[in-house]
Amino acid sequence: MSLTPVMLGLGSNVQRELRLHAGLEALVDLLQDMRCSPVFESLAVGYKGDNFYNLVVAGYTDLPLTELDRRLKFIEADNGRYAPDRKGLPLDIDVLLYDGLVGNFHGLLLPRAEILQNAFVLWPLALLAPALLHPAVGKNFAELWEQSSIDQQLWPVRFQWRGIELTPPELIRSHPPRSV
Repeated sequence: MSLTPVMLGLGSNVQRELRLHAGLEALVDLLQDMRCSPVFESLAVGYKGDNFYNLVVAGYTDLPLTELDRRLKFIEADNGRYAPDRKGLPLDIDVLLYDGLVGNFHGLLLPRAEILQNAFVLWPLALLAPALLHPAVGKNFAELWEQSSIDQQLWPVRFQWRGIELTPPELIRSHPPRSV
């Protein structure tokens, strides 16, 4: 079976490191050649609660889009996303891009609108895949980030996964946390 390139957005504001680690470990079974962006902390957007940790993951899957989305929902559920008594958002995983698809696919709108609306999606995308073109806009993610005027507070944070520092120290030094 052929492999399809995908980009996924991950976020958490409850047990952030634990939940993101769990999400990344689960994604290893779904994606080949998985790569991760730096991790960013941001104020909650459109949601009351604690600050979020967010990152973008790139990889290749042999799963059809609907099956990939179904499995992502299981990963979220395993991490308390749909628990009736949950506080905050333990783990959110969104399909941002699936190959170059544009349109509505069984309720999934691609590319995901949040790419252009939220800095915590666009900045990690611009760092992970700067030359990749947004399939609906036709500009690469580095250009889109550079030209964006999204007014959100976020900053890179130290985050290790499997002994690898996902956020380069120089990125943290050049973008220190903002007081909130």
